[in-house]
Amino acid sequence: MFTSLSDRLTSTFKNLRTKGRLSEADIDATIREIRRALLDADVAVAVVREFAANVRERALGAEVSGALNPAEQVVKIVNAELVAILGGEARTVRFAKNPPTVIMLAGLQGAGKTTLAGKLAHDLRSKGHTPLLVAADLQRPNAVNQLSVVAERAGVPVFAPHPGVAGEDEVPTGDPVAVARDGVDTARSREHDVVIIDTAGRLGVDAELMQQAADIRDAVTPDEVLFVIDAMIGQDAVLTAQAFLDGVDFTGVVLTKLDGDARGGAALSVAKVTGRPIMFASTGEKLTDFEVFHPDRMASRILDMGDVLTLIEQAERAFDADEAEKMAAKVASGQDFTLADFLVQMQQMKKMGSMKKMLGMLPGMGQMREALDNFDEREVDRIEAIIRSMTPGERENPRIINGSRRARIAKGSGVRTSDVNQLLERFSGAQKMMRQMNKGGGGGMPAMPGMGNLPGMGGKKAKGRTQAPVRKKGKSGNPAKRAEQERAAAARAAGERPPSAPGSAFGGGLGSPTKAEASGDVELPPGLDKLLGR
Repeated sequence: MFTSLSDRLTSTFKNLRTKGRLSEADIDATIREIRRALLDADVAVAVVREFAANVRERALGAEVSGALNPAEQVVKIVNAELVAILGGEARTVRFAKNPPTVIMLAGLQGAGKTTLAGKLAHDLRSKGHTPLLVAADLQRPNAVNQLSVVAERAGVPVFAPHPGVAGEDEVPTGDPVAVARDGVDTARSREHDVVIIDTAGRLGVDAELMQQAADIRDAVTPDEVLFVIDAMIGQDAVLTAQAFLDGVDFTGVVLTKLDGDARGGAALSVAKVTGRPIMFASTGEKLTDFEVFHPDRMASRILDMGDVLTLIEQAERAFDADEAEKMAAKVASGQDFTLADFLVQMQQMKKMGSMKKMLGMLPGMGQMREALDNFDEREVDRIEAIIRSMTPGERENPRIINGSRRARIAKGSGVRTSDVNQLLERFSGAQKMMRQMNKGGGGGMPAMPGMGNLPGMGGKKAKGRTQAPVRKKGKSGNPAKRAEQERAAAARAAGERPPSAPGSAFGGGLGSPTKAEASGDVELPPGLDKLLGR
């Protein structure tokens, strides 16, 4: 969502870093570019004006003039001000001392309240709570049925005593206030510790909508009133949020459709204008595409500094700890990383969600925007299909996969033989890297291929002298000669004498003498020992 804003800000700071000292004119030019970028991103004018004034005041002060790297200091200031307008600190649900905790959802029709109710219930259930969904939206066609389907997918019960309306022409007959009140009583009797009430919305703000929301709030006295807003509606988000704040007085904001391609001004405006924190964000259609909103992490994403903490949290939820321990023990024992292991890792990565989202959380990925946009999510499925088309023996030992086997695997997985070849080549490289990492153990980081023994990477250095670099002889282009070199290298690694080169000058090898020859324990032909003085 923040792609355009992120690109503009990154470009501005890139130009700033080329200057060793910043003048007032440089800072004014930078503030001007930041102001334009924020206005183009649909951020409220009042928020932009205050943001630019704060950045300029801090940038012209001693905070930047005395810094060793003024440009980096300006980036730090912008980051801090972004965190401030996004709400400062993350906040989650405040649970009631005496259960159940009542959470009421409010917002316009189409903002995604019903889907969000299921996502929030699923998240709370995964943390050990026992939520109950209450269907108090009786005016939108099939809203009750939709909530029942979402509740079933989330694995939580739903309280829906009234079916609601089934079509546009039907007139609502149920009482949403009574449904909400009875839902809280039912949750208390069934010992549910959280109640999530899905309320009706309108296409626009009107008196009837506000009155109904206020009546439900007065009837159930919720612990949290969450205002659900579509992050793609731009400047209108601020007006809608202000209207709901005056009419219902919500305690927190939830942003939906944050995975869209809109400019994202709502996210940067609503918290500052209303004074209420953004608590959660919906980032996709799946029940798991739901996360706590962290202002500092969002600011890092906007400034292309990545969001590694969220990536780690997602990995911890998706990856099986037992499988990770088994894999670590296998690598430590010197066993080879196999395609079966690779398949397990791929399946666990798929649980984390979209690969594009994961890659986008890495620092500096904004510079690879085109490559990310062109990344095909189906590539992961193709790789999984190729590996599943192999026999268990082929997964354990890919070296046995010859031409006919590759053709069979390609046919079984619905891909070309070249795709199978590419996968095996990439896997061979990954396998070599795993072996190198295993050999590089000891005191420090493993020695990575092509990096040598850098400081702290396990290589020991003799005291008082500098070791001369070891020149490595290149491999021959002749296949027969190269094979001979590889056999000799393998023999040296095993501590054996290299085999004699066939066709050498005197009909024998020129290698170093064996231990028996060096010690004189060689059986000589009769009479030859006298000539040698033995």
